[in-house]
Amino acid sequence: MRLFTFMILIGCSFLSCKSQENTVEPTNKKAIWITNALNSVKNNQFSRIKAIAWWHENWNTTKLRIDSSEEARQAYEDGVTSDFFKTDLQFINQKLVAPTEGVYHNAFPDFGGEENIVTEQRILDFETLANKEIAWAYFSDNWLDNLHFPSGDVTTIHNAGKVPFIRMMARSAFEEDQADPVYSMQKIIDGVFDTQLTAWATEAKNIRYPLLVEFGTEVNGQWFPWNGIYSGGASTDTYGDPLLADGPERFKDAYRHIIDLFNANNVQNITWFYHVDAHNDPNEDWNTKAAYYPGDNYIDWIGVSVYGPYNTNEELESFSSILEAIYPKLTALTNKPLAILEFGISEID
Repeated sequence: MRLFTFMILIGCSFLSCKSQENTVEPTNKKAIWITNALNSVKNNQFSRIKAIAWWHENWNTTKLRIDSSEEARQAYEDGVTSDFFKTDLQFINQKLVAPTEGVYHNAFPDFGGEENIVTEQRILDFETLANKEIAWAYFSDNWLDNLHFPSGDVTTIHNAGKVPFIRMMARSAFEEDQADPVYSMQKIIDGVFDTQLTAWATEAKNIRYPLLVEFGTEVNGQWFPWNGIYSGGASTDTYGDPLLADGPERFKDAYRHIIDLFNANNVQNITWFYHVDAHNDPNEDWNTKAAYYPGDNYIDWIGVSVYGPYNTNEELESFSSILEAIYPKLTALTNKPLAILEFGISEID
């Protein structure tokens, strides 16, 4: 999610509580948005979607947590209570596969402002609020000044009975809307960080259980330094294929370089995700979801972030209307399964 724009406890456990028959139609705008989102997924309006993950956090003035109001929390609980939302992931040869029915239920369970304060208690707190378990727990591996495998965070999530989902964040500072002075896409392509990445890959392989990993979160958004605007943008004469925009092409080759390195080290327990935002920023012809895609030989799942307004002065679009605009583009890109890797909305009443 974007950095700057982004417990009311109930008297029952997440393994038992009121049935869906007791639900009440919401009146709160956030609750209505949540209900629309979960119903559109549950009703197979977007049949290629096989996983969802709520972004449970309040960042600055946003109120993205599901318990920002009791009505919002109740709408979320009512929406995910169905067995359609699965809490156990299925793997074949340590690669995540789409469920035959339903979708996986997951979350970023409020792991803090830098997205890496990983504790079992935070996972349990979210599950208690939602009255539903999650299958994966999503967190950020910020490279900062020490690119290394986040073994402690991974172990904590695994010990909590969840599958770790790691966001590889190639940034040396927790800033946005600027190029990173250390981790450029060109340096990754040139192998400058191969020693650290090889060590990361080796540790990932040695834990032996499955991991979910993405590199370049929301790559089509210029709030992150791996967006193409910082790697050549629309120019076509500074790198690679003269028919392709250099910015997206550099990202694509950087991601391929990382996966090639992992494959060379026989890392077989990672499912690789490609993650875009619903909206292209900048909204220019070269900055498209397809332009950055590393290809089906590299990527296992496609993911997208879908957010409602962060504050009251933004246009209120429903989850389904946002997704209707981009779903055909995602499904045209590949036959890989789709995931809503982040979704959420602030309180806007």
